[in-house]
Parts: sequence; structure tokens; C-alpha cells
Amino acid sequence: MKKRRTLVLIVAVLGIAAGAAYTRLSWMGGTATAQGPQRPRLVSVELAKAERKSVPVDVDAIGMVTPISSVALKSRLETTIVSVHFEDGAKVNEGDLLFMLDARQIDAQIEQAEGVLARDRAQLEGAQRDLRRYSDLVGKGATTQVNVDNAKTQSDILIGTIKADQSALDNLRVQKSYTVIRAPFAGRISAANVKVGNFVRPADTQPLAVINQMAPVYVTFAIPQRALVDLREAMGKGASRVIATIPGHQRSEDGKVAMVENTVDATTGMVTVRGVMNNASETLWPGTIVQTKLIIRSEDSVVVPTVAVQRSQNGNFVFVVTDGVAKVRPVKVDRTSQGNSVISEGLSGDESVVVDGQLLLSDGTRVEPRAKKAGA
Repeated sequence: MKKRRTLVLIVAVLGIAAGAAYTRLSWMGGTATAQGPQRPRLVSVELAKAERKSVPVDVDAIGMVTPISSVALKSRLETTIVSVHFEDGAKVNEGDLLFMLDARQIDAQIEQAEGVLARDRAQLEGAQRDLRRYSDLVGKGATTQVNVDNAKTQSDILIGTIKADQSALDNLRVQKSYTVIRAPFAGRISAANVKVGNFVRPADTQPLAVINQMAPVYVTFAIPQRALVDLREAMGKGASRVIATIPGHQRSEDGKVAMVENTVDATTGMVTVRGVMNNASETLWPGTIVQTKLIIRSEDSVVVPTVAVQRSQNGNFVFVVTDGVAKVRPVKVDRTSQGNSVISEGLSGDESVVVDGQLLLSDGTRVEPRAKKAGA
């Protein structure tokens, strides 16, 4: 009996609770009906304008900086280092004195050659006097023609000897010039591999130092073969440009295309391009890996922020906002450039597109614009 009473009591309590809930819902429904239909929910979104402007047609690639000129300084004589006239890693100008080599042996050889030349010139003067004297005497019948001929032969021999002496002297002077090593062009020199007193010779494999030209420099990179035709046309018009940037830094250098390789790599479908960069501030260092941007030309195009472009099974689209309503607009993206997408079809420019908040939108959703996020 107690269990039956308890069960009846529970059923009664549940019935009273259900009735109260129904009464509340009925009252709330009546109130809502009395107040009229609810307004559609507004979605807060961030907007941006589709713009028509000049956009570069470019190709991104990874490149390497190489010097236009690089020289390894070596001795052309077997001698010793007398002095070093630069600091390791210093910037040098064309003609700057770098090394002085011991020239005492060559100086002695030059003096010897000068003495031989002076002796032979004196002998030539004597032979020429004899030739003039015999020539006068043969006219008077006081000597024979044989003496005249012998005197002329001796004079000619000495003329040849003097030419050989002069050549030997000139060669020694050239050899002496090798004892003074100067910078052949402006650039930056490496650390010196020799010190004062070191013995050097032409057969040494290690150079005395290396000079790399720093301004201008080459940047070498590869581009797909599909861009080759456009690049060659742009080069003919002088419109191509190369920008090289060091990864992780904002500093970059501008330049132009200097050379396009005459063949396409059949295994990769890429063609090598070389740009020449001014590099007046020495931003680019030989051997550095850089990010390169080859700007082929500029085109007037409609662009929107890339974050505005959404993707679906039917292709790309954007939400265009007109009179506070978001509408789906199919678009065709030609390419992307610096965070913007170039739209070839679907937009004419000056439309307002949604760049943040698309997840809450569908075709026809009412929206309200909001301010851009800090740092956006």
C-alpha cells in the first residue's frame, strides 16, 4: 500500500510540473505574437574594397648571389713576402697596393742587363764609325770593298744584339712589376693567407688572397619555361625587373635581367636567369641564398585580399555586400600577388567584399560592418 501511494504522489507532482511548463510556454508564445515577428539576426563582418589597379606579373624563385668578378691573387715569382698593405676583409679600390715581394734578385739582374746593353751600344757606335771610314776610303781607292762589307755586317750584328739586350731588359722589368701586387678592381678582399717573410711561388695552390667584386653583383635563379616567352618580350621592351631579398630581412636590392640561358633544362622544365643588381650598399653578399621576384610586366587588374576568396565544390567565390546583404559571387582567380588575388572574372572593381566572418554567412545573410582587427 505504501508503494502504491508513493507512486500516485510522484505521478501527481509530474503532472503539475508539466502543466506549469505548458502554461509558461503558452504565455511566452502569446507575448511573442503580440510583439510581432522577430528581426533577422545580423552577422558582424569585416569588409574590404575590390580595387582596379596596376598589378605586376611576377615569378618568385630562390636565387644565389655570385660576384661578377672574382680573382685569386697568386705570386708569379719565387720570392718572399716583404709587406702586406691591407686589413683582412677590407674594402679595396682598383689600384690599391696589397702585397710587396722581395725584388733584390731581379734588381741585380736588371743592372746586369743594363750594363750589357750599354756595352753593345758602345760597340755599335764603333762599328758604325768603321763603316763610315771604310766607305770614305773605298771612294779614294785606299781600301777594298771587302772591308766596307765586313764593317756593315758587324754593325748589323750589333744592332740585332742591342735589340735582344733591350728585350731581355724589358722582360726583367716586367718580372719586377710582379713584385708589386695591386687590386685589379674595386671589391672586398678576403683574409691574407700569407704573412711577411713567407716564401711564395707560382706553383702554390693556395692564393695569397681573394678579391670579390661587391657592386654590382649577379643573382642567378631559375623560372618555369612557361614564363620564358613573356620574359623575352619584356626584355625587348626594357620592362623586366628583378628584386632580391635576404630571407628574414626587409632589405632588398633592385636590378635588371642580364642574361637568360640559351637552353631549358629538359629534366626540370626550368630555365636559368641571371639578374645584375647594383648592390651599392653591399646588402647582397656573394654566396647568399636570396628570395627573388622577377617582375615581367604590369597589368591593370581587379584585386581583392586573398582572404576574401572562398572555395567550394563549384569553384572560387566571394561574399559581396550590397545594401547590408551578403551575396555569393563566383569569381575566377588568375594569380596571387603580395597578399592579394587577381580576379579575372566575377568582379568589376569597387565592390565591398567580406574578408572576415565568412563562416557565419550564407547567400542572402544580412550583415553589419565592423572595424578592422588591431594589427590587421
